[in-house]
Amino acid sequence: MDTVLSGIRSTGNLHLGNYYGALRNFIRMQHENSCYFFIADYHSLTTHPDPKQLHENVKDILCEYLAAGIDPNVATIYVQSDLKEVTELYLMLNMHAYMGELAKTSSFKEKARKQPENVNAGLLTYPTLMAADILIHNADKVPVGKDQEQHLEMTRRFARRFNNFYNVEFFKEPQAYNFGQELIKIPGLDGSGKMGKSEGNCIYLCDDPKVIEKKVKRALTDAGPTTHNSVKPDCIENLFTILNVVSSKEVVQHFEDKWNTCEIRYGDLKKQLAADIIAVTNPIRERYNDIRDNEAYLHQVATEGAEKARENAQKTMRGVREIMGFKSF
Repeated sequence: MDTVLSGIRSTGNLHLGNYYGALRNFIRMQHENSCYFFIADYHSLTTHPDPKQLHENVKDILCEYLAAGIDPNVATIYVQSDLKEVTELYLMLNMHAYMGELAKTSSFKEKARKQPENVNAGLLTYPTLMAADILIHNADKVPVGKDQEQHLEMTRRFARRFNNFYNVEFFKEPQAYNFGQELIKIPGLDGSGKMGKSEGNCIYLCDDPKVIEKKVKRALTDAGPTTHNSVKPDCIENLFTILNVVSSKEVVQHFEDKWNTCEIRYGDLKKQLAADIIAVTNPIRERYNDIRDNEAYLHQVATEGAEKARENAQKTMRGVREIMGFKSF
């Protein structure tokens, strides 16, 4: 049984891209692998989040994990900051990470460009913290999107460097996990690339139906096709991509036919798309609302998850400390 690890930053609610990109697969694979799902609250510090909102954001993601179907009796769910061993491994890995390679990562360059007034050390060493999250459980597989592939490659590099430097075979080199199929990339509603929180083009799993209707209604479109069987522009292709994952084959085919014959009415398309998104997200939102105020249950899940994760993390750190020469008197 493989050890699989995945985490989501605590910078806001989960959206449709999170769900179809990976979360649905997490729900299935938790019964086939030893799975660790964590909420990456340390990672969010690179943007200096509001301290008053940090815990609420963590709570939201914990509730959404559970509402979507991750079972704490089967998988391990924990909050990153509850595992102090992560920061110790982060420190030790930083001693074998070099400024030049960290500064060359595309994510660092992009973040530094977006927040030039806040290019902090945590932003630079983001890949080593991510590596610590993965290597603390010596994970075999990590579900990652295209934007995280470079970080996973760096994790493999850090694992290999540690093993070579100390002449051991301690850390595994984790592999990307795509669930045996091509990963789905859910586009945003603004006609741009992927759906993302920072882009402001999301439909969140717990959005109210009225909010979903308004968001879909505002989605970018064009003047419509003028020739039969024409190629769809990006903004329309984006809507059809979402339609393909939330709607029936018959519905998709209906609108494909309308497009190909230049009879499509975007109002009808958006109305159907909103209705199907609501049908998918309703059970998640209802479950979320049921557990959001159940503090006792959430405390139990987080506490027990941290205990299970800590047992594995402590084992890893005992090995790392011994290999690196740290011994107690």
